[in-house]
Amino acid sequence: MTTSSSTARSNGDARAVRLTIPAKAEYITLVRLALSGLSQLRPLSEETLGDLKLAVTEACSNSVRHAYRDGREGAVQVVYELHKDRLVVEVSDDGEGFTVADDAAAGAGALTEGGLGIAIIQELADELELGPGADGKGSRLRFVKFIQD
Repeated sequence: MTTSSSTARSNGDARAVRLTIPAKAEYITLVRLALSGLSQLRPLSEETLGDLKLAVTEACSNSVRHAYRDGREGAVQVVYELHKDRLVVEVSDDGEGFTVADDAAAGAGALTEGGLGIAIIQELADELELGPGADGKGSRLRFVKFIQD
């Protein structure tokens, strides 16, 4: 497992934390703990923190379940960017990736593989982006939650 922390500037001060975990379900707890730690830097309501934990758990679970099949080893990268007015979370992997259904009946952003994970994230987040990883391999899920004072 690799973790790193860095400070960045983007429309004001932002704090960024990067976490790389093995693509195994038992490591998702660490992702949730990192989010709890970040909430100490910018207090969040219990409801908002609970929603964010659920969203990041669903995002990581998708990578763990779908990215590395047939016993392949892999990793899941999680980046948290804590801004004054929002939290940005990006979850990515180098696995098989996924395709987004273009079916209006299934709802915007539904996965062809099924499941409710993306729908849950979509409901809890203020913004959601899905697509391939940066180099065209794997998948990338990015969501934003605006934080009110």
